[in-house]
Amino acid sequence: MTLPQTTTNTICITGGTGSFGSAFARYLIANTTHKVRILARNEHKIEDLQRELPPSARTTYIMCDVRDVAALRQAFDGAWAVVHAAALKVVPMGERHADEFVKTNCIGSQNVIAAALSASVRRCLLISSDKAVQAINLYGASKRVAESLFIQANVLGVSRGCAFSVVRGGNVWGSAGSVATVWRQMAQAGETIEVNDPGVTRFHLLMKDWTAFV
Repeated sequence: MTLPQTTTNTICITGGTGSFGSAFARYLIANTTHKVRILARNEHKIEDLQRELPPSARTTYIMCDVRDVAALRQAFDGAWAVVHAAALKVVPMGERHADEFVKTNCIGSQNVIAAALSASVRRCLLISSDKAVQAINLYGASKRVAESLFIQANVLGVSRGCAFSVVRGGNVWGSAGSVATVWRQMAQAGETIEVNDPGVTRFHLLMKDWTAFV
């Protein structure tokens, strides 16, 4: 179902101050009439984004964590859609702190589902990753679990008019943690740019294309 651009609805973005979340908020403000609720747990990132996108009749900031289902229920109240972008993503960190990745990426996604159903949200979209395909690390595995939870949620959502779906993205060029940032730093330092393997396949996206697609 395509949302008519003449209709004003409220869209919640978890992880709303991250690279994708903030870009998607900018996209919605610039290209639609929708109201946007930006959910994040980092107070400094909220403060920084507020300087660019000040709170207004269309833009609301809510400090909460996806690990807190009660806070999510309050944040989602009256919303038409939720775009779930909150996640821990740094691959080596996932190997060293698997429990933290599970709490945010898996249990956090389960909380988003429960809160969306409770608040009668109509559409709920998980922002996933190409690393969920035949996952070889904890980050990818945790996103794969989140995907299964979202698809399964349609069993509960169908009778309530709530549809859950998943979209996978590749490496967003220039985003936080992007290899482009690492390569740029190496080039500026006069170092040889390194790759993991000459035969590796990477899928790169421009942020403007990724936000429009979502």
